[in-house]
Amino acid sequence: MIKVLRLGHRLGRDARISTHCGLVARAFGASGIVYSGDRDKKMMDSVKKVTGEWGGKFSVKYSSFKSTIKNFKGTKVHLTVYGIPIQKKINEVRKKRDILVIVGGEKVSGEIYHMADYNIAVTGQPHSEIAALGVFLHEYFQGRELEKRFPGAKLKVVPLDKGKKIKRI
Repeated sequence: MIKVLRLGHRLGRDARISTHCGLVARAFGASGIVYSGDRDKKMMDSVKKVTGEWGGKFSVKYSSFKSTIKNFKGTKVHLTVYGIPIQKKINEVRKKRDILVIVGGEKVSGEIYHMADYNIAVTGQPHSEIAALGVFLHEYFQGRELEKRFPGAKLKVVPLDKGKKIKRI
């Protein structure tokens, strides 16, 4: 089971980024996301709505980052540009079953680096927390998440060479 903790959501500034963290977490195989920072019911409801339409089991919650990290019974992985390269740690992390993946938002507090069991870098260059989350989940699941099925889906994409089509199930 993999949960994602999105740190420091800010109202009026982070709705799109935080929504995309939830969408990537869901689509790439995580079982849920916890948001910290400012409570944003509208943003959280949009992620829940996607789950309702596109299927699968995916939880969306709000909590403080400290209590989420402290109470999580499993391995805590913080994605940060300052960590150990993913390619050096992913085999070790893959052996873990219950994982909390921590992704930043606003400037990440130094205490997060000490609360995490692993500080993992996806490249040593500045980039998006959404990209880091997608790469981490892809590496963790070794590409199997690309074949994931979403039970209870009401909508499905029909693959086409050109154009786009969504089928109601």
